Amino acid sequence: MSEYFSLSDSDVIGFDLDHTLCRYHLKETSRLIYESFARYLVEHKGYDKDLLNLTPATWDFCFKGLVVDLEDGNLVKLAEDGTVLRATHGTNDLSTEDIIKHYGPKREWKHFNSLNTSFTRSAKYYFYDNYFDLPGALLCGRVVDMLRKRGNEVNSDFWKDMVAAIDHNYNTSAFKEDAGTYFPSVKRDPGRYLQPCSDSVKAWLRSMKTAGKVLLLITSSHSDYCRLICEHILGKDFEELFDVIITNALKPGFFSLVPQQRPFRTLVNDVEESEGLPSLDKPGWYSQGNWPHLHELVKTMTGKPDPKVVYFGDSMRSDMFPASSFGKWETVMIVEEMEGEGVPKSDAAMSNEAQVEPLEKKGKFEGMKSPSDVSKQWGSYFVDVHRSGGGDEESQKLTWCCHSIHKYSTMAIPSVEHIADLPLDYKFPRFSPDKPCTTGYYPRPPDSLLKRCESLS
Repeated sequence: MSEYFSLSDSDVIGFDLDHTLCRYHLKETSRLIYESFARYLVEHKGYDKDLLNLTPATWDFCFKGLVVDLEDGNLVKLAEDGTVLRATHGTNDLSTEDIIKHYGPKREWKHFNSLNTSFTRSAKYYFYDNYFDLPGALLCGRVVDMLRKRGNEVNSDFWKDMVAAIDHNYNTSAFKEDAGTYFPSVKRDPGRYLQPCSDSVKAWLRSMKTAGKVLLLITSSHSDYCRLICEHILGKDFEELFDVIITNALKPGFFSLVPQQRPFRTLVNDVEESEGLPSLDKPGWYSQGNWPHLHELVKTMTGKPDPKVVYFGDSMRSDMFPASSFGKWETVMIVEEMEGEGVPKSDAAMSNEAQVEPLEKKGKFEGMKSPSDVSKQWGSYFVDVHRSGGGDEESQKLTWCCHSIHKYSTMAIPSVEHIADLPLDYKFPRFSPDKPCTTGYYPRPPDSLLKRCESLS
């Protein structure tokens, strides 16, 4: 395999939608998501109203990559080998001694192998790996704090309520029925939550189509919400940019093999036809589906027996791991945390943000950390210090999230804006086990990885 990767070598280019093509105002959206979950717990499940009160400082707890251990209410940050780097009970830090008491002298998290090899969900733990459920980590911590304060036992029962809150706000009919808090708010004022794509991104998508690439949009969002987002970020003619649009794809299940695979369905007025399609025979807009049937369609469309596919996504669980492991696709991971660690925002994104900055934003979000920034409580998304029982600094370890990016992604970028002005034949260095762990990030690696490499050399 070449040590470089170029979009010009691909026949098919696919995109996830949320936080990949579409960037959200993270502070605004995180507050809305948190509120939509918390309000459900208070109004429908009788939880304490105090859950709805947040200070700007509280947001430091919101950190992508945490795993909540549902059996004891601990949240853990893992190293690449599954050792516990940091942990909290609820939102309260566990000391090194507490961590060793919980996880033994080697600080091993017992479910690591099952999570690390499959990324599947479990009744015993939950992995926060995208911005749509991330505010749930903060809510989860605060619910555990509240249960402790009341003297209640912490066990996985509270999680059933969390899942009900997620389902209430995000289920496929919620958009149409104006149910929950999330969809009605975004429908009322999309510009407050969504950042339109820059002109350079729209031109980049058109240039790929002109170059003969097949363009896919594959999102787990339902068709009505997808249309709202796309019209706002790409314009009313967004359907012309893509050959195939797949909504309600239910990733990572979309990449599953027989016998789990779901058939594609056609849509009439955003309602799925009850009869599944035996195969895909032409481009268009579909719902659900599976990648083997999609693969057959793109073979026909490209006229190639083994078309090369590259896929852009932001979730390890839903995008990178299944697309790379099952689809054997090249994958580009959007890692906004790079911008929290010294990688400058692209000029297009900066000018875009300046144009659409909500007026009331400044005062309301003063002191609130963006979820993609480094957290004081959790440290860097990429690297952390592993301490021994005596408290001496032992070593700097890659986090499990960082290791997974290197393993399942071809390369990582903070946003599509960063590469939209480059020619299609631009050669990006790819991640490789033979190369330093800083190789594969564009336009540059995050600060913590650079420092780690310096300290090792």
